[in-house]
Amino acid sequence: MVRPDRKTLRRAYQGLVALSVLALVPMTWAWLGSTDHRAIAGTAGWLDRVPRTQAALVLGAGLYDGRHPSPMLAARLDLAAELYRAGKVRALLLSGDNSRKDYDEPTAMRDYLRGKGVPDAVMVLDYAGFDTWDSCVRARRVFGAERVTVVTQEFHLPRAVTLCRTAGLEAFGVGEDSAVRFAAATYVYAAREFAANAKALADALILRSDPVFPGPREVSLKRILDQSGAPGA
Repeated sequence: MVRPDRKTLRRAYQGLVALSVLALVPMTWAWLGSTDHRAIAGTAGWLDRVPRTQAALVLGAGLYDGRHPSPMLAARLDLAAELYRAGKVRALLLSGDNSRKDYDEPTAMRDYLRGKGVPDAVMVLDYAGFDTWDSCVRARRVFGAERVTVVTQEFHLPRAVTLCRTAGLEAFGVGEDSAVRFAAATYVYAAREFAANAKALADALILRSDPVFPGPREVSLKRILDQSGAPGA
């Protein structure tokens, strides 16, 4: 068995270090891009730190039986309802996947919020929010949003806020600490953020990808914001 010489080992080590650094670049980009633009629900004074914006952008997070929000999505929706009742947002933009007839995240999100007493008149549904980048771009280009509060889980928050700000939105983010109730699932999703952030950086900065469905323009959000007394309008 031939052992590699010291020069080969050094180059292999340097290559591993370089790969490690490159792997951290997307995470660092997402973290720094969202600094001072995020808050964790339930921490001291968190609600006071959330600015008034036009809409809560609630990102889809899966359904059970194709009809009911997953526990993590339900937590996002509960948080969005709290922001609405506190007067922090005037509208709720529910962005999720409806790529097939038997799977409709936005409608399930609306039905859940309706059961929590949120009026239909303040909810806008985006049926083509297939990933975070698409949801952010469509919120700006299709629905005409300018200032939003992104609602998601803490592990997803830096990427979601940074993507929305890169898409041209004045975005703040509020994250739910899912580790309290869903520790195992949270750790799995948090680990996936390494790859997800790499894709996010490529979509937003390198490829400048268009959403799967880039239009047509919607006016439903504008109608809500045009009403008198709409915060953030």
